[in-house]
Amino acid sequence: MEISREVLLDMYTRMVKIRKFEERVAELFAQGKVLGFVHLYIGEEAVAVGVCENLKEEDYITSTHRGHGHLIAKGGDLKYMMAELFGKETGYCKGKGGSMHIADATKGILGANGIVGGGFPIAAGAALSAKMRGIDQVAVCFFGDGASNQATFHEALNIASIWKLPVVFVCENNLYGISMRQDRHQAIKDIADRAVGYGIPGVTVDGNDVLAVYEVAKEAINRARNGAGPTLVECKTYRYRGHFEGDPTVYRPKEEVEEWLAKDPILRLTRYILDNDIASEKELKDIEAKIIEEVEEAVKFAEESPYPKEEAAVEDVYTDIVEEVRVR
Repeated sequence: MEISREVLLDMYTRMVKIRKFEERVAELFAQGKVLGFVHLYIGEEAVAVGVCENLKEEDYITSTHRGHGHLIAKGGDLKYMMAELFGKETGYCKGKGGSMHIADATKGILGANGIVGGGFPIAAGAALSAKMRGIDQVAVCFFGDGASNQATFHEALNIASIWKLPVVFVCENNLYGISMRQDRHQAIKDIADRAVGYGIPGVTVDGNDVLAVYEVAKEAINRARNGAGPTLVECKTYRYRGHFEGDPTVYRPKEEVEEWLAKDPILRLTRYILDNDIASEKELKDIEAKIIEEVEEAVKFAEESPYPKEEAAVEDVYTDIVEEVRVR
């Protein structure tokens, strides 16, 4: 498959934007400016970008506790994301969601989720709504290897396969569920093998190769959009940071970390772009410089934004229907 220069540079831009945003968040967390738990996406950028590059703005995604990369890849605004991490009222969720619960329905981002496996039924439901409305929207569910052991995984794949729902399940297999290696919590090597049990395609791909992810995702998304049903895509990748910021990662062998650092997804795409004369080194550095400036503008926006007022604590808690029932 031939990928255009425009798409390649867009993917490069989004991947670098994720990396720079996450690196800055790590610094801010260490300074005590970002509170709560923070789970960074550094090292996994090729998955979110390779998949989301194939989506339309109206398509849906569900995310995980490690969701910043998905949100940025789907078009999330860095200013509102950073403000949410700071707990400010200008954040996507008015400062109430924090790092693990950012959502923007206008961009099809149905929310990051602190519940392991929480995105499966939401993605299946969104796909069902698209099918019932007779439109060509697709839902993508991002999840980790640990989440594939949850009941929601099996329930969602089962109903999606029976009803041929337009949903793609994307497993980001970074080898660890918190500190437990995959080979300790599963008897299988490839999570994609579980697709067989539901009669749907299961594909395993190098999750650190954005070009490979892009091609596999394109086929799966087109399949879903054309009414052929779901696909399970497993992307083999690796998180460079701990499960959360502050995790000492003593459970990971040094040799393993070094092996994966050598397969850095951004460096691989950079080499491809330069080796194939798609862009010059200066052009790529200019892109990076603009992104760093954008990230700093987001930090400034977050720092200068106000905290929510005390009375806002009870706003957006109930739906209108619940409010009516409660009042009666």
